[in-house]
Amino acid sequence: MGSEQNVVAKAQRALVAMRLGRDDDALGEVAPSSDEELRELMLLLFGECSTMVSVLGDGGSAPVKVQVFDETGEEVPIDEADPPVRTAVRTLLAEVHGNTEAAEEQVEIALASAAPDEVNSLLLQALRWTIRLSTECLDRDLPVTGWVHEAVAD
Repeated sequence: MGSEQNVVAKAQRALVAMRLGRDDDALGEVAPSSDEELRELMLLLFGECSTMVSVLGDGGSAPVKVQVFDETGEEVPIDEADPPVRTAVRTLLAEVHGNTEAAEEQVEIALASAAPDEVNSLLLQALRWTIRLSTECLDRDLPVTGWVHEAVAD
């Protein structure tokens, strides 16, 4: 249990850093101590994102657009995104459709084949989505998980 608390605390600190525009600090916060922790972190963030997508999408009746951003924060078409980011999109969509096993497989694939900087871009993508989705949920008075709410609320 202690390790899960630790992963949540790391993710929370990273979200705060991202919100302040400090991507490098965010990556420093989530620098995993092991592959296992990295996996847990990714699945935690994707799990939160998928929950918020479902809430925003009103259980699927209002589709939510998944946007992909490059390093500068510019939106890029999904098929032009880096392979790890495309994997992130597939992971998120698998989670949204309730297929956690497929999401876990996508994360495994991404982490197995990604170079260190690609792993960073995956983490940043997951953090950005978490912030954007939670901000959107809060704007609409929709529920957001406690630790995410604390990280993104002013």
